[in-house]
Amino acid sequence: MAMLIFLLAVMLHCVVADRWMSIAAVSGSTFKNENMCHNLKGLNRKQVRVCKRNVELMTSVKEGAEMAIRECQHQFKYRKWNCTTINKKNEPVFGNALNKGTREAAFVYAIAAASVSYSVTKDCTSGELNSCSCDRSLKIKDRKKTNENWRWAGCSDNIHFGNSFSKSFLDARVRERQHFSSRSRILMNLHNNEAGRRILLNNMVKTCKCHGVCGTCALKTCWRRLPPIRHVGDKLKDKFDGASLVKEANTGGRRILVPKYEKLKPPTISDLVYLDSSPNFCAPNKSTGSLGTSGRVCEPGSRAIDGCDLLCCGRGYTTQNVVVEEKCECKFNWCCFVRCQTCRRNNTVHTCR
Repeated sequence: MAMLIFLLAVMLHCVVADRWMSIAAVSGSTFKNENMCHNLKGLNRKQVRVCKRNVELMTSVKEGAEMAIRECQHQFKYRKWNCTTINKKNEPVFGNALNKGTREAAFVYAIAAASVSYSVTKDCTSGELNSCSCDRSLKIKDRKKTNENWRWAGCSDNIHFGNSFSKSFLDARVRERQHFSSRSRILMNLHNNEAGRRILLNNMVKTCKCHGVCGTCALKTCWRRLPPIRHVGDKLKDKFDGASLVKEANTGGRRILVPKYEKLKPPTISDLVYLDSSPNFCAPNKSTGSLGTSGRVCEPGSRAIDGCDLLCCGRGYTTQNVVVEEKCECKFNWCCFVRCQTCRRNNTVHTCR
């Protein structure tokens, strides 16, 4: 009986793992007081406490969740599992697709952690928040020892504050109720959270401005800016493709993740790790979160992941001609509007059976 209760608890924890992301569906864009924290779906007790201490940052968290979902859907738009969200009450955002410790779960945790950090960091720099501001800690003494005539100055994006908040809010989701969860899955989630934040940190962009007489560049002042979130998503997608299959091990009294097979290289702090093989996602299966690929648009001549042979899982595809309406022959009229005509063209669409 005790083992049954433990297994049910593990299943429950895995199912609700991404529910905090339902904050993306909250109407409105401003969190006004700490009472709202109790009404947010999917937050656990620790997250509610973090929310109450940082109410003004919760709008940034909402925007980060939205950003993570959009980026996931962009990166996986041609894959069998394409980050489709489930708009049902009391359902996790991605259904049961993150139940197991798969590569897909690894990517979602990483992009969510990076996106929350990104959104918080961006809003700190805007100067509209009381709890944080831009980063002025970079000094001349931190300049690299090169012959370049530049120095740190200005107002850098405060990535350290953003990453710190992301860690306190999202890692609290993983750490609470550890006695209900697989230790391996806890270690996996924490690792992938940190990998997402590390990828964001490692891809900060140095931006400079020239100073000098008559347009010369006698001196440059430089500061650090966030990279485009698409760049972060691309990097994490590369990490997804090369994710490390790991297992839990005891080393010196510490539980850590190591490669499942000895010949594999240990993952770095910015690599994604996973525990379980992914389902094929070809047919609908509620237990795995698969919606199937029937009806998905595919390319019949492609050998890539968007090809009909791969995406349709051998079921074949149907072809139909559809009429697409789009604006065309647009002209600017003085003053001040653009007038366009509506053009129609035939388009051939291939969809999986």
